[in-house]
Amino acid sequence: MLTVENLRVGYPRAKAPVIDGLSFSLSSGGVLAVLGPSGCGKTTLLNLLGGTMAPQAGSVSFSGKPLTPEKVSIGLIPQHYGLLPWKTVRENIRFCSDLRGNTDETALQKLCARLGLLPLLGRYPRELSGGQAQRTALARALLMQPQLLLMDEPFAALDAAAAWHAKLLCQNLLAECGATAIIVTHRPEEALFLAGQIAVMQPGGRFRLVAENPWRGIDGCDAPGFHTFSRRLRTALLQAAGEGGGNF
Repeated sequence: MLTVENLRVGYPRAKAPVIDGLSFSLSSGGVLAVLGPSGCGKTTLLNLLGGTMAPQAGSVSFSGKPLTPEKVSIGLIPQHYGLLPWKTVRENIRFCSDLRGNTDETALQKLCARLGLLPLLGRYPRELSGGQAQRTALARALLMQPQLLLMDEPFAALDAAAAWHAKLLCQNLLAECGATAIIVTHRPEEALFLAGQIAVMQPGGRFRLVAENPWRGIDGCDAPGFHTFSRRLRTALLQAAGEGGGNF
C-alpha cells in the first residue's frame, strides 16, 4: 500500500506551499487518477513520489516502509516522455533498467512486440510520431517491472485517435503488470476509463474529492449512475478551478 501523510512542499520564491497537508492511501495494485487545474500541485506530487523532490514535512511509505527509489522500483513517464535524443529507441527503453543492472533482453523483445516497437528500435526520438514516443516511454517504465508507476499527462500530446488506442493499451498493461499506479491527467474521460479511484486536487495541493470509480474500463457507459458520477466529478473540477458549480 502507498500511504501519504501530511505532505508539505514548496518552492523557494513561492508565497505558499504547493502541497500542504496532503494525506491519502492507495492499495497495492490500485490505480489512482489525479485531476485538477494547472498549478495545483499534480506534477509536484509525482516528483515527490518519484524521489526527484524531497518533502518539507510529512511522510510517504510503500508497503509499510519509507518510499525511496533505492528500495522500491519506480517507473516514471514524465510530460513529453523524457526520451534522450542521442539514444536510440532500444537504448532509451533499456536506460532505466540498465541503471538498476537488471535488463532482461527477452522481456524487452516481448514488450516491444506487444507495443509495436520492434521495427523502431534503431530509430532516434526525433524520428518518432507522438504515439511511438509515448509507447517507447511506456516500454522504458514497464521494463523495470515497477512496483509504483507514475504517469504525468501520458496522452496529452496525442491526437484523439492515437490517444484512444494508447488508453486501451495502457489499461490492459496496467492490469497485467500489477503495479500500483498514479496517473495525472486533465481529461475526466481518461480518469473514468483507467482508474479505480479518482481524486480532484485543488490549489494548495489537497484533494477536494476522492471517490471510488466502479466504471473503470467501461467506455460510453449509459448507466444513470455513471452520468451522475461524471457530473459530480466535473463539478468538483470546476470548483477546484474557482469557477463555482454549486454543491454536488
